Amino acid sequence: MTPNGQDITVYFQAEREDAADIELVVVVPTFRRPGHIVTTLKTIVSQRPDVPSATIVVENDADGLTGAEAAKSFLLGHPSDSAVVVVRHRGHAHACNAGWAAALDLYPNLRALAIIYDDEVAAPEWLDCLIAAQETHRADIVGGPQLPVFEDPREQKWKRHPVFTPPYNESGPVPILYSAGNVLIARPALDGMAQPFLDPTLNVVGVGDADFFDRCKAKGFTFAWATEAWVTETVPAYHTTRSWIRTRSLENGAISALLEHQRDPTFSGRLKSLGKSLALIATSLPVGLKLWAETGLAAASLYPLYVAVGRLTAKIGSAEAQDRTRNVT
Repeated sequence: MTPNGQDITVYFQAEREDAADIELVVVVPTFRRPGHIVTTLKTIVSQRPDVPSATIVVENDADGLTGAEAAKSFLLGHPSDSAVVVVRHRGHAHACNAGWAAALDLYPNLRALAIIYDDEVAAPEWLDCLIAAQETHRADIVGGPQLPVFEDPREQKWKRHPVFTPPYNESGPVPILYSAGNVLIARPALDGMAQPFLDPTLNVVGVGDADFFDRCKAKGFTFAWATEAWVTETVPAYHTTRSWIRTRSLENGAISALLEHQRDPTFSGRLKSLGKSLALIATSLPVGLKLWAETGLAAASLYPLYVAVGRLTAKIGSAEAQDRTRNVT
């Protein structure tokens, strides 16, 4: 199938129920993590949501196919409604677009889709918590925490750094979300947004996600946060180097500036964005000192300054930090 120009191949599909009965689809993009995709899938197939569900794994390495093979082998041993699809174009946006389009194509009556990455592990009642939050707050899009699990246990201190902390601490309606790594998107939002959902020109983790949610907000779709719907995210050792954290902090600022420029590309809009960046620089010292006091991390004190500088330089995609479906063609 080739929805919206995507070159997508169904690599494997297993059905227990009529595809028309599936109401919830979990999409898992994967890139060269054959071991961890199996760990992720174990926590997905153990979920028991109250609605008929299916899982779609999106292989983003069409040459190697190690993730597709690992997922197929696992799913054959754990009978469930599932599919593995392969997308030829590499990159985060292409992988998400392929998975979401495949979900709509293979399961036309789905009511919502959930997204989890291949380096994440879901809480035992992850899907139930997302669904409950969506129903309680009548939100179109619900997010949950991505809690870091550091490969090097000596680096646990970094979990207090703003780069690794969730954007919200309490469940309930929120103004917007930033990452597609742990979200539930209701069908009205999928139907209301043009495909491809993520802009292929913003083919970097965190950038395409934030842009998509920004456009959803502009169309009037609503957001909520479910603290109980957590996933854990494996953090490799090199993600705790000061250079990586600095670069990610700069990119966080760059993303915010990019979204502001897209919302208002006029000269006055650029001036407003510049003024906000300069104001952030001016307040970065007291805000940074407060972060230092709250987290106990001296490195956290530099985060506000890096964000402000990142807004001014607006350089995105420069870090090795973007290693989910990192290689882009």
